[in-house]
Amino acid sequence: MPGHDTVGAGIAENLDAVRRRMTAAAERVHRAATDIRLIAVSKTFGPEFVRAAADAGQLDFGENRVQEGLDKIDTLRQQGESRLQWHLIGHLQSNKAKRAAHAFAWIQSVDSRDLLRKIDAAAVEAGTRPRVLVQVDLAHEETKFGADERALDDLIKAALDAQAVILCGLMIVPPIPDDPEESRPWFRQLRELRDARVATGVPADRLRELSMGMSGDFEIAIEEGATMVRVGTAVFGRRPPVRPPS
Repeated sequence: MPGHDTVGAGIAENLDAVRRRMTAAAERVHRAATDIRLIAVSKTFGPEFVRAAADAGQLDFGENRVQEGLDKIDTLRQQGESRLQWHLIGHLQSNKAKRAAHAFAWIQSVDSRDLLRKIDAAAVEAGTRPRVLVQVDLAHEETKFGADERALDDLIKAALDAQAVILCGLMIVPPIPDDPEESRPWFRQLRELRDARVATGVPADRLRELSMGMSGDFEIAIEEGATMVRVGTAVFGRRPPVRPPS
C-alpha cells in the first residue's frame, strides 16, 4: 500500500489540475469557478485517499454504495475528520434509505416518490436535513437509473412538500461518451428542464444545483451550466480492480 505522503502528493497534483480545468471551462462561458462544486468520487478508494484529498483542501466526496460510504465516514470521524460533506451519488435501494438519510449530507440519486418518502421519514426520525437531487433519466439506458421526464413534475412537488429533505436540484448520468462533446445535448437538456420548471413557478433556489459531468466530460458539463461535477479517476487515478466475493 502506498504511503500517505506518496498518495497525498499525487492527489494534490491531480486536484490542482482538475480545478484549473474547471476554472478554464467556467471562464469560457463567463461563469465564476467558485459557483461550481467539485465532488471527488472516492468509491473503491480507502479512507487514506480521502484524507489525502482533504489535506489538499477537498471537502466534498461522492460514494456509490451506502455501506462503503458509511465505513469511510465512521473511520474518518474516529480519526477526528469532521469537515467533510458526503454525497451519495449511486443508486439507492429503498431498504437502505434510512441509513443513507442518517449519514449523508447529500443524496443525489432520488428517482421515485417511494424512495423520497422513505428518505424523508428516516430524516424526520433522525433529525437530519439531507439535501436531495432528483436523478433524471433522459437516455433510458437499461443499466441506468433515474426518474422519467414525465414523472419529474410530480417528484419535484413531492420533494417540495417533504418535511425534512431539502430539494436542491437535478442530477443526470448520461451515456458514457466516446467524445466529450457527445454529452453536451444531455447536459443542455437537463438545464432546459430545470429552467422550464423555474419558469412555471418552482422556486429557483430549490432547483439551483445541476449535478452533471464526470472525469471524461466535466468541462462540457460546466459549459452547459453544471454547478456540481462528479470526478473520480482524474482525482484519484485508476480504480483498483474489484475483488470477486469470497
